[in-house]
Amino acid sequence: MNEDYPVFKKWYKILDWILDKTEKYPRNVRYSLSGRINDIALDVLEKIIEAIYSKKKRHILQSINLYIEKLRVLFRISSDRKYISLKSYEFISMEINEFGKMIGGWIKSCDA
Repeated sequence: MNEDYPVFKKWYKILDWILDKTEKYPRNVRYSLSGRINDIALDVLEKIIEAIYSKKKRHILQSINLYIEKLRVLFRISSDRKYISLKSYEFISMEINEFGKMIGGWIKSCDA
């Protein structure tokens, strides 16, 4: 059922990329910064599933937007501290922005 939702498929691919990258963070930030990124990214996946099955989606989708903003900041920190390359930062920023537009569209469809 979840695979019928493009937003789920998109985030699943992003999540796979995130988990792969954060595994390679330095050991000294593995349980702080990378752990935080992983937790938030997994929370987004859970919220997407909740939104799919919920009748009242708007509040859930707004919380996803907040999580996305947190991830933007955490990846910027990761880039600034050289835990990920500039190329990786550009890639994840573009993917998160595209995902955010999908969530925004879903929110607008809830208002209609």
